[in-house]
Amino acid sequence: MDLDQFSPVAQDYLKVIWSAGEWDEPPITTTGLATRFATTAANVSATLRRLQAQGLVDYQPYRPATLTPLGRRLAIAMVRRHRLLETFLAHTLGYAWDEVHDEAERLEHAVTEVFLARIDELLGHPLMDPHGDPIPGPDGTLDPMAATADLTKVPPGDYVVARVADTDSQLLAGLAGVGLRPGVEVTMTADGRIRLVAGDPVSLGTVQLGAVRVYLSRPD
Repeated sequence: MDLDQFSPVAQDYLKVIWSAGEWDEPPITTTGLATRFATTAANVSATLRRLQAQGLVDYQPYRPATLTPLGRRLAIAMVRRHRLLETFLAHTLGYAWDEVHDEAERLEHAVTEVFLARIDELLGHPLMDPHGDPIPGPDGTLDPMAATADLTKVPPGDYVVARVADTDSQLLAGLAGVGLRPGVEVTMTADGRIRLVAGDPVSLGTVQLGAVRVYLSRPD
């Protein structure tokens, strides 16, 4: 079945359910989905039941929904759309990295696969979006990811930033302001502060630290 046979709401739910577990985070709950989509838990439950009837999720009340094989395939296709659009907006149209997420959210439901393939070719088939998230291939494949952890969970030491969570534009703008982007080398100091190579220590809050994932060993 084709992704465009399903509503934008269904597409969004599939993408969010899949993305929630991508970085070894717990599966998203009904409450978490309600917060993410600014709706009620009752509305989320009703939507999940519809998705279950369409063969996209397995859902039981009071338990996180899981994707069926079809739901997973379509979710990854949606993630590919979103991340290619983010990359196109940032690298070709000059959008700031804190602007691309919301813009891609609006565009991703309208693009065709032909348009997406043209973007992919124009960009040289990128492997990562501007925030460090991997871009699935056209066949839905994803390269294995190196081990990472967020900055609230690592001991003092030297690290390379792997990924910065992209759903909060204000948080992204703040992290960009201090230079925290994928590929940047940082040191976690003994007092819980971050220092960029050749930079001054920066104090970040728990939410900011939790939004930044670093490689647990230096990438090749």
